Amino acid sequence: MRNRPASNAQFCSKLMLRCPAARLVTAVAEFQPGASAGRHTHPGDEVGYILEGTVVIAQDGKPAVTLGPGKAFHIPAGTIHNATNSGTGTARVLATYIVEKGKPLASPAPAK
Repeated sequence: MRNRPASNAQFCSKLMLRCPAARLVTAVAEFQPGASAGRHTHPGDEVGYILEGTVVIAQDGKPAVTLGPGKAFHIPAGTIHNATNSGTGTARVLATYIVEKGKPLASPAPAK
């Protein structure tokens, strides 16, 4: 599978939580067939929901899982992970992040 970046990410909302050290970000990412987010981490938890297509979620230290529409996943803070569209059509993922204020939403991780 070719490693191509996700084609589109739309940030739906950025909300301030009651916790002054955190923010909540919701985004919809679209992946063309074979596209991948690339290995990365977040400074907080990610909860995702597959809206459309087939996505392989790979987390370091765990077996990769293939998810389709209606399936959800959780990535703990600091976990190196990747998402890849393994299907033949566009995949869409709704992701919500609870991250520390002042830190980037995502940071690249070294290649395996």
